Amino acid sequence: MWYYEKKLQYPVRVRDCNPRLAKYLIEQYGGADGELAAALRYLNQRYTIPNKVVGLLNDIGTEEFAHLEMIATMIYKLTKDATPEEMKKAGLAPHYANHDNALFYHNAAGAPFTATYIQAKGDPIADIYEDIAAEEKARATYQWLINISDDPEINDSLKFLREREVVHSQRFREAAQILIDDRGKKQFY
Repeated sequence: MWYYEKKLQYPVRVRDCNPRLAKYLIEQYGGADGELAAALRYLNQRYTIPNKVVGLLNDIGTEEFAHLEMIATMIYKLTKDATPEEMKKAGLAPHYANHDNALFYHNAAGAPFTATYIQAKGDPIADIYEDIAAEEKARATYQWLINISDDPEINDSLKFLREREVVHSQRFREAAQILIDDRGKKQFY
């Protein structure tokens, strides 16, 4: 069971309504390499991973939900006061037509979230390498979002998220080495 503290993992500050920036951030909300896909991937994979690293998947998977909450907060704050015309101008007219200013799991191009984003092979080493790749893709996406954002306060939060992806990738690399060493000892398979 988890203990939920009613505060974000890292502060999210937004001064101005900016639906265009929100449109790009939606990629990390409902995209293939976003926070929801990562959380679900890791929490699903933990059932077929050896006990030596199962806790890591649980820990990172639940942290990804905290990241999802941060992204949701950014998107909400960037769009909550947007007019229909501002949403249209930002390229969010289809989103607005379906959801008003509510959050919805889709990527920046508007494609809805799908379970096909959640990779699980059942082979511990293959899955951990998939997880490393997922973290590196998320890190790259956060960097690109920082590159196109002109909001220093949003960028502060995005930099925090980018650095957490680096840490997760490092932890998964350590887990991969443990699994490779164990495979050589035939402790599983």
